[in-house]
Amino acid sequence: MDSSDLYHVKQQFTLGAYKSLADLALPDASAPDHTSFVLYKARALIALGQAKAAEALIPEDTEAFPLKAARALAAAVDGDGDSDAALETLRDLCVEIDGEDLGAAEKWYVRVLAGTAFARAGEVEEALETLGVGSNKESLEAVSLVVQIYLSLARADLARREYQRALAWAEDDLLLQSIEAALGLATGADAYANSASYYTEQLGNPALSSSHLLTSRGVARLLRGEVHEARSDLEEVLKGADADDEEALGASVVVAGLGANKKGEADELFR
Repeated sequence: MDSSDLYHVKQQFTLGAYKSLADLALPDASAPDHTSFVLYKARALIALGQAKAAEALIPEDTEAFPLKAARALAAAVDGDGDSDAALETLRDLCVEIDGEDLGAAEKWYVRVLAGTAFARAGEVEEALETLGVGSNKESLEAVSLVVQIYLSLARADLARREYQRALAWAEDDLLLQSIEAALGLATGADAYANSASYYTEQLGNPALSSSHLLTSRGVARLLRGEVHEARSDLEEVLKGADADDEEALGASVVVAGLGANKKGEADELFR
């Protein structure tokens, strides 16, 4: 069972509170959760486009397979590095873990990080195979990534099928709810009501700050025709520390273009 601190860290990652995790103070190296904390901090840095900082965070001689995979993922997405070599490292790690005495969670961390790198590199089939599409019954993170990949390919039908499969074995979980909200946002299920409600509920957590959630709710509100409320959410994101958030900027252009005499405002945001 995770400690309460690690549970909170995982919750923040699931909800896209990457900046909070990037500033996370790591526990002592002898602490049981130290490796997990380093892993989530590194993943948050990668999500924020700070691959070099993530790579520097992890010792080159680390023996922890999930950290090896995180370091390789950082190298794969770092525009200045040898991405092909990093992808080969991840392929090797996926083979190595099958011959190691590792827990299922550690093995899935490696596969999820490798699948992320493969998907980013355009190796979609390899990513899906690595993530155990159609056969995975252990990792919700892998399910979440598979759903994201399918949605990026405009295959909401396959994304929903993978989600439905997970319902047969996964316990009710924040990540499961997040997957459902993402599906709702992509497909318009229940007129986006469930997605909007989920994002509103999570934003009510006083211990959490996530521009990703706020942007997602803004998009859900926009799709529901709640233009004023959507504008408020998106303006809050862009007036904060995430003024360059691409998703929020894109949605703001749409909001600004709605209604009479709004073309000039939309053009200004587009620039």
